[in-house]
Order: sequence, then structure tokens, then C-alpha cells
Amino acid sequence: MDDKVRRPGTPETFTLAPAVELDADAAAPLPIRAHFPGDEPPAGLRIDDLGPGDESQPQIRRALLGEPFDDPLAPGSLRCNACAHRCVLRPGRVGICGVRQNRGGWLYTLVYGQLVAARAEPVEKKPFYHFMPGSTAYSIATQGCNMHCAYCQNWHISQAHREGSVPESRFVEPASVVGEAVAAGARSIAYTYVEPTIFLEFALDTMVKATKAGLRNVFVTNGYETPEAVELLTPYLDAANIDLKAANDDFYRRICGARWEPVRDTIMDMHRRGIWVELTTLIIPGLNDDLTELRSTAEWIASALGPEVPWHLSRFHAAYKLGNVASTPAATLVAAAAAAREAGLKHVYVGNAPDVVVADTHCAGCGELLIARTDFGVAMWRLVDGRCPRCSHVLAGVGLDDSRGRH
Repeated sequence: MDDKVRRPGTPETFTLAPAVELDADAAAPLPIRAHFPGDEPPAGLRIDDLGPGDESQPQIRRALLGEPFDDPLAPGSLRCNACAHRCVLRPGRVGICGVRQNRGGWLYTLVYGQLVAARAEPVEKKPFYHFMPGSTAYSIATQGCNMHCAYCQNWHISQAHREGSVPESRFVEPASVVGEAVAAGARSIAYTYVEPTIFLEFALDTMVKATKAGLRNVFVTNGYETPEAVELLTPYLDAANIDLKAANDDFYRRICGARWEPVRDTIMDMHRRGIWVELTTLIIPGLNDDLTELRSTAEWIASALGPEVPWHLSRFHAAYKLGNVASTPAATLVAAAAAAREAGLKHVYVGNAPDVVVADTHCAGCGELLIARTDFGVAMWRLVDGRCPRCSHVLAGVGLDDSRGRH
């Protein structure tokens, strides 16, 4: 892997995207100046303002969750309601995510089906430990993201629009994604590596076809969806691993360019709607590693979602703009996991840290070992119809009563 793909010294992490080539000389396609077939442009717009893409740009499609916004200085402005930024876009402007644009007064996605990553991998790598353990997920992503976390592990695709780079990509229709997933032996499709809400339209079209094909759908998300977006996703979304970056607004604003409250609300909303939720926190020295705060976060999880919601604590390694920050000490991870258990959480895992990894699943009732894991795979399965063989306590999760087909 060379320097133009990822900065040297960046190790593997749970949600790291596969290597993608960046063409330093590549440029975004020239703006398409088009008429508005079948429609007149909104009042005040010129007919030559940005319109829809032509047949050579299949990735440019009308987007969901756009609404008119009354701006007397810029007729044709609109608001994008896909994520909690709720960007107000004047004609021609692109949202914070870099991939949703006001083109002639209508909201468009610029990355429909334009995949920068697609590969099969263990579902445990997302990480999901209580969702169809031992199965394969087919992971896909476009470029773009609605946050700009200073420590992003996948900055080369999530922040491409800010870094002035163009990741290598290919156009794929939803049906083809499903076909590739089935051919790979996957039992689910994971929308991951970047925030999947930014390619909501492509995700939804793929999710519908995946469901019909008997596949499950999972989001690896930063939780910045709006309630409107969650409403659209609910019929087809089986599980979400939500990146709980910190339980305070200051961290989100300074480090991620976002706010904590919408993430909190999304976590609770998805849980309430019956979407299986697991949480992941990357513990960064000096930024979100305060033990008192981590214990408070665990207490909130236990009270708001229940004590059996899995919480994955992950080691930070220097990345992107935090290249000078040291990796998370083993002692910090051990102490954080202990504090979480003391706060009442039954399923606390430690990842991305081989020296202190905690990946096995124990019964929340009696502590019996139920699932042993090695290298993102299931090494031992002791559940009987989804229950503890010792005390018959039901293990919380999805697909835990089926030990067949775990591969």
C-alpha cells in the first residue's frame, strides 16, 4: 500500500476501508449545463443553471429529503434533510457531505452507485458481535461524509472532497451489488467505511433488493441521521453499529464538526424502532478517555437502551490530522471496560488491541462462555437455540438461534 492511498504507519482497524487508488491529477467531471426536461426551473433561476447529469453520469440522480427553502436573495434554495446538519443549499452549492447538491433548485446525489469500496468480510469486523455471528457481510461505500473527524481512519475516501482527491471508483447498480453479495456467500450487506446516510438513495434501492433476495442490511454509521431518514430506513434496516464518539457536545463540535444531541436521539430512535443496535467508541488519549465520563456513558447506555446492548471499545492509532497522538494505552482500555461493566453493561468488548482484546461473549445471566472468537471469526459456539446452555438465558441479538451457515 503506497503513500498516495494511506499515510504510512496507519494500522488495520475495525472499520478500515480496503485500499483505493487516488489519482492526484484527476478532476471532478465538468458541470453539466442542462435544461430541465419536463419541468421549468424555479422562479428566479436561469435556464443554464446546473441541471441533472446526462447519460454519461449515471451517478447523478434526484435525491430524497430535499425541501424548498425561502431565501429572497437566492431563489431556488433548498434544505437537505438527510442528516442533522440540515444544510441550506443555494443553487449549485454542495452540502457538508460533499456529495449532495442543489442543481437548479432540486436536490441531487452525486454518488449514486459510484462505489469506492466493495468487499466481503466477517460481520465481526464492522464490528457486530450479536448480529448473525460468524457470517459474511458484503461491505460497500461511496466517497463523502457528513462529519470531518480529525482522526478519521478512512479519510482518503470520506474526506476526498476536502482533500482535493478523487478516489478510484466504479458505477454499480443496486441489483449488481446484491448479485455480488450473493456470489460472495454474504448473508448481509453492510453500508460502511463512510457515513452511509450521504448515499441514502443508493442504499435504500440496494436494501430493498437485498431484502427480496433474503439478505440482511446493516449500517455502520455515525448516527447523524434525521428522524426523517431513520423513518425511510426502518423497513429495511436490520442492524446498526453506531459510532458513539463521546457523550459530550464539546468533543463532537471540536473534533468532528457535529453535535452530540442528534447522535443520542438517533441511537434511541433506532433502538425504539426495533433495529438491532451495537455501539462503538474509539478511545483517544487526552480527548475522550476520561474514566469518569466513560463510566457515565456506560450508565446512560444501560439506562436508555438496556444493559445487554453491546459496547465496543476500540484502540486509537495515529491517523489523519491526529498523526502525533499516541495510541491508546492498554491500561486505559482495561479500565474503561471494567468501568462499563461496573456501570451495569453485560457485553463490553475491547478491539483493535491484540494485547488486551476482549471478544468472547458471555451469558448476561450467569457468565457462562457462549461464543468464543479468534481473528474476527467464531471459534466456539455453545448457544442452544439462542440460549445459554447453563441457565437458559436468551442472548440478546439477531440470528443467534441459528448456528448453521456460520462462515
